[in-house]
Amino acid sequence: MARAPRVTTQPGRLIVLSGPSGVGKDTVLHELRTLEPGMRYSVSYTTRAPRDGEVDGVSYSFIDESRFRTMAERGEFLEWAEVHGHLYGTAEARVVEALARGEDIVLKIDVQGAAWIRPRVAGAVFIFLMPPSEDELRRRLLARDTEDAASLDLRVRNAVAEIAEGAAYDHRVVNDDVRRAAREILDIVRHRRSEGV
Repeated sequence: MARAPRVTTQPGRLIVLSGPSGVGKDTVLHELRTLEPGMRYSVSYTTRAPRDGEVDGVSYSFIDESRFRTMAERGEFLEWAEVHGHLYGTAEARVVEALARGEDIVLKIDVQGAAWIRPRVAGAVFIFLMPPSEDELRRRLLARDTEDAASLDLRVRNAVAEIAEGAAYDHRVVNDDVRRAAREILDIVRHRRSEGV
């Protein structure tokens, strides 16, 4: 039996954006928010260390594993998962408050998190960002230069498995051009708004 939704997205709308590591989710999300300034981004919690240029409370909320697990035990996360050896989670209160204000809010989460969200949030829009090819994805990961060889291989293997999960999403968008991909996502969201679905 399906579980009753825990959260309704009205009057705001929840947009779940997933895709493999290196596909360009952050870049597309930045462009999306440039095109649609009213679109909000839910800052996730993570136990991993910040990368160069990442800002606490903007890119992620960086916390230690003990605090993360305490929050999980208290039921504070709408979803959470272990990804590439680190914990990531979405604070339910942040999402509920934004939606109640009528804001459209984007969650950038992995396929595990999206699977948790599906039965819990009524009316969410699920969008999977695809690379143009596996070779291009590997090239982007190499260019990012944030992983050692073992981590890079793990991310590529996980990416292949994640791409297969893209079939479960409402929409799949190929990130062959950042602006074009962001516009396609915005068109999807606007269409859903106009249809009231």
